[in-house]
Amino acid sequence: MVAVNDIVAAKLAPRLRELTFADYERIAALGSRYGLEIEGHKEWAHLWADNPVFQETPNWPMGWVFENEDHEIVGHIANIPLLYELGGQRLIVAASRAVVVDAGYRSYSFQLMNQFFRQKQVDLYLATTVNAQAVKAYEVFRAARVPTGTWDQTAFWITNYRGFSASLLAIKEIRGTWGLSYPLSAGLFLRDTLAGRLTKARCGDGEPSFCTDFDDRFEEFWHELRRNFPHLLLANRSRQALEWHFKHPLGSDRAWVLTVNKGTRLAAYAIFFRRDSASFRLKRMRLVDFQTLDGNAELLLPLLCHALARCRREGIHMLEAIGFPPDKQRVIDSLSPNWRKLESWLYFYKPANHQVGETLKDPQVWDPSCYDGDASL
Repeated sequence: MVAVNDIVAAKLAPRLRELTFADYERIAALGSRYGLEIEGHKEWAHLWADNPVFQETPNWPMGWVFENEDHEIVGHIANIPLLYELGGQRLIVAASRAVVVDAGYRSYSFQLMNQFFRQKQVDLYLATTVNAQAVKAYEVFRAARVPTGTWDQTAFWITNYRGFSASLLAIKEIRGTWGLSYPLSAGLFLRDTLAGRLTKARCGDGEPSFCTDFDDRFEEFWHELRRNFPHLLLANRSRQALEWHFKHPLGSDRAWVLTVNKGTRLAAYAIFFRRDSASFRLKRMRLVDFQTLDGNAELLLPLLCHALARCRREGIHMLEAIGFPPDKQRVIDSLSPNWRKLESWLYFYKPANHQVGETLKDPQVWDPSCYDGDASL
C-alpha cells in the first residue's frame, strides 16, 4: 500500500538503491510516520530469509528504497518472490508490499514502481493490498484488476456486538464510546436477528477440526489439488510454502487452520488470519483461503460456522471475507453477511509475457483469495 503526507519538499533528488536487511529500523520509522503497522524485525526478515523461492532465485532484489542526503529512507517498496502454477507451468511471481513515500519526494514515486515492474526473471506481478492513493500508479504501469471476485467490498459478520460497536464509534470519533456502545450493539443485534444472520449460522455437513501445524496431509492435498485443477492459477500451497507463509501467525495464535477429513485424508481446509486495527481497538479475523479437492464449495459452510463460533467464544469482534470467486462467494452469501465498501479495488496483476496475459483474461482461470500476494503476509 502507499502512504503519503504533505511535508517539506525535497531539495535534492534521493538516491535509489536496493533494499537490504540493515534497512529495517529506518523502514519501520518511515512506516510509523504514516500509521502503518510494522511487524518486528524477525518476522519482517522472515519474508526473505526463510522464503524458499528467495533462496532458490539468485540475485532476487528484496525491494528498493529512496535515501535522502541525511541518510533517511524516504521511500520504500518491498519485493516478495512467490511460486505459482498454471497449466503445468511454473510461474515466478513478484508481489509488491508496503509501498511508502514521503510526500516531499512524491514526484519520484514512479521510479520505485518502475524498478518493480522492470524485473527480468518474473512471469507475473501481483499487488493485493492496493489502496486509493496507489491505484493510479498501478494503472499507469498497465496493471489490470483481477477479473473475478469483489475486491472493493468486504463481507462480514459481527461476533461481539459490544466490542464492535465501541470500535465503530471510535472510528467515527464519537466521545463516550463505551457508554454509547450498549444501545448501538443492541440495535445491531436486533438488525442481524431480523435479517436471519444468526439463525442461518448452521453447520451443514462435515466435522471440522482445528490444527496447529501443517502435517503430511497438506503435502498430499497440494499434489492432488494441482492434478485436479491444472487450468487454475494456483499459488503454491505445498507444506513448505504454507509453513513459511504462516509460521509467525500460527506461532502467536494469529492464524487458525480448520480442516475437514474424508476418512484419514484431508478433503478441504480454510485458513483464517487475524487483522486487528489497533488504533480503533478492533479485533478482526479474516478468511484468507479455502481449498477443496472435489470442487465442493459447500464444505466452506461448516468451516465458516466453526470459525464464527470461535470468534464469539474468544471475544473477537468480527469475521470478514474478501474477493472469493462466485462458487465460494455463494456459500459466504448464504450466511447473510453484512457488507462494507472499501476505498479502492485491492487486487491488481500484470503478466510479464503475452501468453500468460491472454490466459489470465479468462475469469475462470482465477481462484483469488487473500492468500495471494502480500494480503496475508
